[in-house]
Amino acid sequence: MKENDRIHREKATIEEMITLYCKDKHSEEELCEDCKELLDYADKRLSSCKFGIDKPVCGKCTVHCYKPAMRVKVQNVMKYSGPRMIFYHPKLAVRHFMDSLVKKKVTNL
Repeated sequence: MKENDRIHREKATIEEMITLYCKDKHSEEELCEDCKELLDYADKRLSSCKFGIDKPVCGKCTVHCYKPAMRVKVQNVMKYSGPRMIFYHPKLAVRHFMDSLVKKKVTNL
């Protein structure tokens, strides 16, 4: 099954956010092991998202599919990288913002 554009865009956004976070917080040129693990985890969770094309942004989703510890890590990454994304990756930041404005009817499947 071909991955839809929405999921692909979410994956690109979280990858850039984690990369920015790791570079600034861990002073690494490449992702550290913890950040690689987080990126792999996020990628797997997005690949198995049951909402597909109707997927809301994760922060507005009614189904929290991340383990609590990983969810905290992603929230920390987003709090740090989110405001900086407009300067480093404006296209992804604007698309993510636009996606967050779209109200999707999400029900527990």
